Amino acid sequence: MRHLALLLCLIGLPLSAQTPAEAARNAMAQLEQATAKLDAAENARDRVRALTETVQAFEIGLAAMRDGLRAASIRETELRRALNARDAEVTRLLAALSTLGPDARPQNFVHPDGPIGAARAGLLMASVTPALSEAAADLRADVEEATVLRQLQQDAANTLQTGLANIQKARTALSQAMADRTDLPQKFTEDSVKTALLIAATETLDGFAAGLSQISENEADLDLPSARNRKGQLPLPVAGEVLRRAGETDAAGVTRPGVLIATRPRALVTTPTAATIRYRGPLLDYGLVSMLEPEPNMLFVFAGLDSVFGETGQVLPEGSPVGLMGGPASETNDIQSPSSERAGEALSETLYIEVRLGDTPEDPLGWFTENKGRTE
Repeated sequence: MRHLALLLCLIGLPLSAQTPAEAARNAMAQLEQATAKLDAAENARDRVRALTETVQAFEIGLAAMRDGLRAASIRETELRRALNARDAEVTRLLAALSTLGPDARPQNFVHPDGPIGAARAGLLMASVTPALSEAAADLRADVEEATVLRQLQQDAANTLQTGLANIQKARTALSQAMADRTDLPQKFTEDSVKTALLIAATETLDGFAAGLSQISENEADLDLPSARNRKGQLPLPVAGEVLRRAGETDAAGVTRPGVLIATRPRALVTTPTAATIRYRGPLLDYGLVSMLEPEPNMLFVFAGLDSVFGETGQVLPEGSPVGLMGGPASETNDIQSPSSERAGEALSETLYIEVRLGDTPEDPLGWFTENKGRTE
């Protein structure tokens, strides 16, 4: 009896079986919905908008899949380790239940001390037998949960691979749709010679931004909705996490007035408001840059892109794709590993953002909300 009492103390209750499994199933459903969006985008009247929404839906679904599968994997590992650590207790529990049999009752047991001893043993067994059954049910629930989680991860693998293939298909279609687009208003015509001269003479981003007005010809007077009236409410142009804030010094000792956003490979960057493309191309040590003008004397600077959409002088509607981040198309490594870090291997690309009013940079986080596509 002492062994059985100790056994009951050592066996714990299982954790919730629903949360990791439900999260993974919901993520699978989101990816299936994104696939349906991709099919519908083929016949959409505005293919650019439809494909943009499709890519974003895949990004959200894949992020949910990462978190769901990571949680499921962690939970399964915890259950397996707990069950392995309780091998001895499980063996004793099974032996005890086997001894009792399915019809064990207190009156089935006799005691060498006679009726009084038998009565005491019967009272003890009356309290122990239900507890043993409950412990066995808990163990069964743990084993069943671990089995379900393992099967769920295997079932999700095909959905995951299909999702990764489809998001790449959607990105390619979006790039082509942007290249084929002819309906965007043209605010000005770029003078490529003046642009080249400005780049050659530029040593800083400030100097380049100040000289942007010199590269335009035939500039039209187009009124766009004011971005200043939405200060603090604009969505971040990319799903990710703030890695470095304005004014913080990086590892190389460089301090810049913009923010650095950690993103996943091939993440889509969109314009948070209607804006004119003032410049797109390589610049200094910023990599590939897109500069957008939502209204006169105001610039959004997005640097570190791998590819850019649109042409200088075009006016992009709010939410239009600006470009894609770099990195490999495959995103499976961080999904499959339960120990991977979001801000490490997973968020491997960085987008630098500046907001400039005239010649003065402002803290971008004063303009944007920080909750677009968070990956936590």
